[in-house]
Amino acid sequence: MAVSESSAQRYQLQDPDVRLMLKVRDDDAAAFDELMLRYQNRLVTVLEHLVGRRDQAEDLAQEVFLRVYRARKRYVAGAKFSTWLYTIANHVAANALRSRSRRPEVNISARATESGGFGTLDKIAVAASGAMPTRQMDKAELRDVVREAMQGLSERQRMAVLLNKFEDMSYADIASAMELTPQAVKSLLSRARVNLKELLEPYFDDGTRPQ
Repeated sequence: MAVSESSAQRYQLQDPDVRLMLKVRDDDAAAFDELMLRYQNRLVTVLEHLVGRRDQAEDLAQEVFLRVYRARKRYVAGAKFSTWLYTIANHVAANALRSRSRRPEVNISARATESGGFGTLDKIAVAASGAMPTRQMDKAELRDVVREAMQGLSERQRMAVLLNKFEDMSYADIASAMELTPQAVKSLLSRARVNLKELLEPYFDDGTRPQ
């Protein structure tokens, strides 16, 4: 889709990462290093939640950045840089999950990592339940439980929740990244909240972890 000159100028003015990417387009290696520094940990965290494995998430993040670099000469400022980046990440993660489904592997439990941060998973739990449970619980345990519940969502629901909660992206930006309409994203997030609540309520009530 063609990008108007006014739109491109607006994104250049508003988004410093777009300005960095335009420098990358001109073969500025330092600008590319800066973008990697800004997004590496965030990208790995989102991908880890999608694929359930830290090592694979790190490999996929490198693939995403490689695709960014290879596409640099074709880059146009048609959206926020993060939206464009997560569009690529969404395709990379989807391909990895399809490949895994064709070659079943032993499922490894999603372990808690510092990069994920309790705060964001805490927000997901609160958003799903409406309130934090009254019973005392260990934060690391809750982090694991929310990760397990997230794995119970569909791939699209999980991606929408991650971009909404981890990246604080608007419905419009999530829609662009996932190549959906804003209404479809709103519907995905609504269903995801209902599903997470159903998955988490037994744990909040009596400690039963999601299956």
